[in-house]
Amino acid sequence: MQELTTVELRPQAGVGLADPVAFPAPAVGSRPAKTQSAVPLRHRLTTAVAQLLRAAGRLLSEEADHGRLLLFSPVFLGAGAAYWFLAATDFPLLPSLLCLSVLMLAVLVAGRSRPALRATFMALALVACGMLCAQLESWRASTVILDSSVTTTVTGRVERREGDDRGRWRYVLAVTGTEAPQVKRPPRRITVIARGADASFEIGDVITGRARLTPPAGPALPTLNDFSFGAYFDGIGANGFFYGAPEKVDSQAGPQPARSTSEALLEWLYQLRSGIGDRIRSILPGDTGAFAAALVTDERRAISKETTEALRQSGLAHIVAISGLNMALSAGIFFVGFRMLLSLVPGVAQAYPTKKIAAAGALIAVTAYFLISGFGVSAERAFIMMAIMLIAVFFDRPSISLRNVVLSALVIIAISPSEVLGPSFQMSFAATLALVSGYQLWKERRVRENPLLKLPVLRLVVAVAGFFGGVFLTSLIGGFSTALFAVEHFHRLTAYGLPANLATMPIISFIVMPAGLLAMLLMPFGLDAPLWTVVGFGLDLVIAVAKTVSAWGGDIDLGRLPAWYFAVAVAGFLLLTLLRTRLRHAGTSILAVSTLIVLILPGSRPPDLVISEDGGLVALVATAAMASNRENPPDFIFDQWQRALVLPTHHPPKMLDGPAIPPQGEDRRLRLSRDQQNEARTAMMAAAAGGEANRFSCVKKAWCIARLGNGHVVAVIDNAAYLGPACDASEIVVTAVRLRFDRCHSGATLFTGETLRRTGSVELRFAQTGPEVATAFDTLSRPWMRHRAYDWRKDAFTESAPLAVSDSGE
Repeated sequence: MQELTTVELRPQAGVGLADPVAFPAPAVGSRPAKTQSAVPLRHRLTTAVAQLLRAAGRLLSEEADHGRLLLFSPVFLGAGAAYWFLAATDFPLLPSLLCLSVLMLAVLVAGRSRPALRATFMALALVACGMLCAQLESWRASTVILDSSVTTTVTGRVERREGDDRGRWRYVLAVTGTEAPQVKRPPRRITVIARGADASFEIGDVITGRARLTPPAGPALPTLNDFSFGAYFDGIGANGFFYGAPEKVDSQAGPQPARSTSEALLEWLYQLRSGIGDRIRSILPGDTGAFAAALVTDERRAISKETTEALRQSGLAHIVAISGLNMALSAGIFFVGFRMLLSLVPGVAQAYPTKKIAAAGALIAVTAYFLISGFGVSAERAFIMMAIMLIAVFFDRPSISLRNVVLSALVIIAISPSEVLGPSFQMSFAATLALVSGYQLWKERRVRENPLLKLPVLRLVVAVAGFFGGVFLTSLIGGFSTALFAVEHFHRLTAYGLPANLATMPIISFIVMPAGLLAMLLMPFGLDAPLWTVVGFGLDLVIAVAKTVSAWGGDIDLGRLPAWYFAVAVAGFLLLTLLRTRLRHAGTSILAVSTLIVLILPGSRPPDLVISEDGGLVALVATAAMASNRENPPDFIFDQWQRALVLPTHHPPKMLDGPAIPPQGEDRRLRLSRDQQNEARTAMMAAAAGGEANRFSCVKKAWCIARLGNGHVVAVIDNAAYLGPACDASEIVVTAVRLRFDRCHSGATLFTGETLRRTGSVELRFAQTGPEVATAFDTLSRPWMRHRAYDWRKDAFTESAPLAVSDSGE
């Protein structure tokens, strides 16, 4: 063995070492001790990951001990419903039931001894249960949707009605018959607009008239909102308008009774709702009365477009919708006021639980409010939430808690799982989750008593500052929590919502809602008019604030975000609001990182060409503007295009001289002579070559043609007689006419009314390998899409493709 030499250290002067200390001298050739820097990086990373996982496990265990994992139950239930709705085809019922049964058995077998495995099986079971709820709701709806646009004489019974600011009435009709032509597959319920009637029809009246009916609109662009989805679950099979004023079938007969007790009760509620709205609008004129009626009955169509847009741009549109704000204020005002009245009677205050009695009265008031509100999803969510909070008072439980939010979400998803995909459900629950989470953090803060607060003046100052501070924080939290969903569904944000809410919330809280509640209580006695005047004064102030703030601008268009971002950001938001430990900061990190990626990385390439689902509107997408084939494109579609593509500027087509051939009003399928075809072909080629790039040149009621910046030529024809020249002069041809073929002899790509009916709206991007086509629908197997595959000539559903031009003999 190698000997160790000792080195003797003797104390020096001033050094307090009593005895010599011997240290072993290092051996010659010995290895130095390993330091942390010498440890391999792989081992250090493994150790760090293991420590991180152990810490996360401890935090998860703490979350489970506080019952926070149960708060994710509506998340998994809603995820299952959303997955079923977004799938390409329906899932068979028997395997779904079998899967749910197996998962529930696995939950029982796992038991409490293996909590992680049990929680995993429970989450999967909730997903399967959400899928079954979605399937059951689809079967329960079974709405018949009109297959294609038709002009017919429709007869139906009025189930609901609502007027607008231009004197028109929108009726929901239960269809009893159609004629000239008779629709082979008529929808059971439609909405139609009526103009020019001397007086509105009453609920229960049977009316008839010549009407233009169209199916509910599909997505204006692929990935945008499919309005036929919502119409299917609302039971609406078609939309339309009457040509002229409809007539009552039997002018002497009164309203016809409903077919069942439930329908009779529902119609009685709608009659009550309509009567309340008429009463309010008779006292308060114009937008003020329409605004007041909307706060009570949720009838918003009577508010003018100018005021509606001002409320939206200023971030005050949530006031119009009956949501948590309206329900909370009405319940709170009734609860506090009724309890104060009871406390004024000493015998009652000492002998009875006045708090629970007031909660019962507030529950009755909120239930009545919900019954006349029109049953919107925001009102439904707010009512269930308020009912749970008030019932919690009966059992001396906390009223404001995340458990109450979760319970209301579970109820709504179980009853109406289709609402999971809608902006109303998502935005209302996002705001509620964020506000309740913020309230709990605020409640758990450390409070230090300040002796100066015992002074009455300072207490008043603190109370006022606390109110406005609460409004500020509520508006801030609500605005941030709903911003993600506003961008996803509406592709824009409101910049000045915070100052607008700060200015209007005191008016709503102290003037509008208290006076409105008292007016509703006094309405049966006819003593409500003075109080509605007070409500009108407050709402005039709110409208003034909305118009002032909207004049500042601040409407930020953001366009479509990547598909992955919404799902990832929602996951981060849920972690942030539902967890209580430091794990919630993982949600903050997910939100921050995903948002940073979207901001840094370039967005997807915009389309070069977009086509509406009926082929009537086509637009060329350039760098700073969008050029369409219509001088005045329809707002409903074009506004969605502009917001989604962030192109507010519109370049209308350049109109060319020259009559349409054949003349206007003749059959759109007439053939052109050879000379007329040559003349039209020459005119199209000249317009494409000499016209401005990325802008249509059009002959009215005949054809439009444009040359894109990349050299490709697009033609849009209003008259099928121009199909041959358009195919020869362009590479892409679009027509709204429902032809029996979908290809040109020349090889040009052809989009017709028939092909677009099956595919929905279309986006085209030109690449080196050829045009890349994105369609709104890949298959038509889902219930709310099946009407697109219906052939009224065969009275059957068909998936066969249209014939080619060469097969049709053209």
